Amino acid sequence: MSTFPMQAVAAARVLVVGDLMLDRYWFGEVDRISPEAPVPVVKVARREDRLGGAANVARNVAALGAQVSLLGIVGDDEAGRQIDALSQQAGIRTQLLTDVGLHTTLKMRVLGRQQQLLRVDFEERPAAESLAQLQQAVAQWLAQHDVLVLSDYAKGTLHGVKALIDMARQAGVPVLVDPKGREYEQYVGASVITPNRLEMTEAIGAWRTEDELTARAQALRERLQLEALLVTRSEQGMTLFTEQGRQHVDALAQEVFDVSGAGDTVLATLAVMRASGLAWFDSVQWANKAGGIVVGKLGTSVVTAGELA
Repeated sequence: MSTFPMQAVAAARVLVVGDLMLDRYWFGEVDRISPEAPVPVVKVARREDRLGGAANVARNVAALGAQVSLLGIVGDDEAGRQIDALSQQAGIRTQLLTDVGLHTTLKMRVLGRQQQLLRVDFEERPAAESLAQLQQAVAQWLAQHDVLVLSDYAKGTLHGVKALIDMARQAGVPVLVDPKGREYEQYVGASVITPNRLEMTEAIGAWRTEDELTARAQALRERLQLEALLVTRSEQGMTLFTEQGRQHVDALAQEVFDVSGAGDTVLATLAVMRASGLAWFDSVQWANKAGGIVVGKLGTSVVTAGELA
């Protein structure tokens, strides 16, 4: 693997669009069971908010030292304002569209002795008017960036993803997509999609051999007119499919502490390296290294340029 391209990374300009979330953590101690029900009582000692979803992708891009802009939709509420504040603190240029009828997506986790005990999700889908405003904003920002990253968490922000991809192609801007669901035809024309192992199985069915995976993955890549298809496979590493064939990189051997947000780190690193001018497989090797580092951290976290270099 080549030396970390620090100067090229600093010049890279990444636009991230997708589902914005706030990850809220309540840390505490557990030393008794509730007399009201057979559940642990957590005495909360510390609270922490982190950027989640597409905002975590942008946070990872910024941590690597690249220039990043974030577009998304939030509600007129405390969680939306917190996403804006945390983004500013992370050095992310933002345009957060406010949907007054929306509650910002919030994932609240309760942890006792570093173990997750409960997660509570609050989520709603944005209105059609907000989605139209988002498309207009993307059209205005595209020309100022080297790559477009679409982070799809199936919360509704990327309902018009096909139009965004078409817009980027017309502008000559590569598109990297973290997909969701089984309707992959909506991603036709993207530069790359990065499904994980489960998502790939939902898209092409279960495979028994590597040859079978290769045949189905290449057929999907050609049908969707992709430059590349990257399957992230947890402990099995990552497999890249391009017109030149199949290339695989093994996972870095280390203790896995928390996989939440690891896909965001991989996507962000891949985007930064492509925006810096690296080839697909070189970019995948850096993304694999970043993924191996971030799973050793608690919660949605980032990998810095220093850690990678």
